[in-house]
Amino acid sequence: MSEQPRRFNVAVVGATGVVGEAMLSILAARKFPVGRLVTLASGRSAGGHVDFGDDEVLVQELAGFDPAGIDIALFSAGGEVSREYAPKFAAAGAVVIDNSSAFRNDDDVPLVVAEINPEAIGQRPRGIIANPNCSTMQMLVALAPLHREAHIERINVATYQSVSGAGRAATEELGRQTAALLSFQTPEPERFPVQIAFNLIPHIDEFQDNGYTREEMKLVWETRRILGDDSIQVNATAVRVPVFYGHSEAVAIETRDKLSAARARELLEAAPGVVVVDDRSPGGYPTPVTHASGNDAVYVGRIREDISHPRGLNLWVVSDNIRKGAALNAVQIAELLVAGQGG
Repeated sequence: MSEQPRRFNVAVVGATGVVGEAMLSILAARKFPVGRLVTLASGRSAGGHVDFGDDEVLVQELAGFDPAGIDIALFSAGGEVSREYAPKFAAAGAVVIDNSSAFRNDDDVPLVVAEINPEAIGQRPRGIIANPNCSTMQMLVALAPLHREAHIERINVATYQSVSGAGRAATEELGRQTAALLSFQTPEPERFPVQIAFNLIPHIDEFQDNGYTREEMKLVWETRRILGDDSIQVNATAVRVPVFYGHSEAVAIETRDKLSAARARELLEAAPGVVVVDDRSPGGYPTPVTHASGNDAVYVGRIREDISHPRGLNLWVVSDNIRKGAALNAVQIAELLVAGQGG
């Protein structure tokens, strides 16, 4: 009699949030070998139900949950929750895959992008693996193959980040403000410091002493950790835009070795997780609405050599921040774990 494949007890923490819902959808769609599924959230969400494939699962309260017996815990409930509960799940024997910024800068917690450094998951002394920030994630899926070929020395990036990156309340605010403006009413900002509808806000996360925001500095810190190269210089400007789903990035890199646009295109076309959309014609480039939203790939277009630098290259990078930027990568890490990569 053939041996039945092992199944794993999975907890999704923050199951009623935008990313939590996406995690559940992706687990079901990719037929992850779930044995027992537990969905957890705060007390105000407990008692409701969330979808998992064709089933509905009762949401339990995180505060009173005993994590004993959980094999893999996917966390997407914010840094404060992760700092309190992720170590408890890890101590009970679970591998925690955390989507918050709570552990990303900790040397003893691997920071992993599935397509780039999957081997890092084997070194997790605290039982926790960190998911990178969404804007870093999509940028590095595109840049890693170029870095391996030509060694990136400097990255200039301007991000155009959708409101879903700030949670469900932010998407609702964009909807309300848009409706108000189209009805000739004055919109009131609540989630954002100023109006987001029909506007751009060059401010994501807290301002730091150096004048950059924390979101911008995440691109610096996390790029160096994931690529394993502290010499890479990163200059970032992060902008919130009135788009519901999908982050976009204008990326300019400078490499040690000359990298032509044609060679970069070849590398990107062969890179896992990347789809090249690079026709020099109207519509021949990716956008959040036409390509990214609801899809898993990182889309790259506008590939061209920088006319201002002899070893410069320009790219336009677009991805769904909720899927690849958060939920999908967490599930991909879980898939690596169950496949035996990293123990």
